[in-house]
Amino acid sequence: MDNILNYKIMSDSIKKYYEDEENDLYWKTNNTINSRTMTRYPGDIEVTVDKPKKDNYVQIVKAKFEERSQTGIKKYNTTLEREDLDLQDWLNHLQEELMDATLYIERLKAELKDRLATQ
Repeated sequence: MDNILNYKIMSDSIKKYYEDEENDLYWKTNNTINSRTMTRYPGDIEVTVDKPKKDNYVQIVKAKFEERSQTGIKKYNTTLEREDLDLQDWLNHLQEELMDATLYIERLKAELKDRLATQ
């Protein structure tokens, strides 16, 4: 149901449809149908669904996000869903992270400058 933006306001019949879709063997087998359990009739059109292409770089970043999340959970014993920080606290955290990023950029620029000077 990831594609449902507002599940709470759906009618019961629509909720049931998506619940059935989630539990349906068709959806759990990478959108392939087991032909032994499905009756075919003359004139039926066979439809195949290609596996979505995945960007390797996106997959690497997603894995790093997950790893970073688990590290944070272990270190701070909480997730970003915590409710003990207010908007100002979150903005301060963001500012501190961006300041760190700026320092990393400056350091890397200096290293690149040194490398180019010695070539």
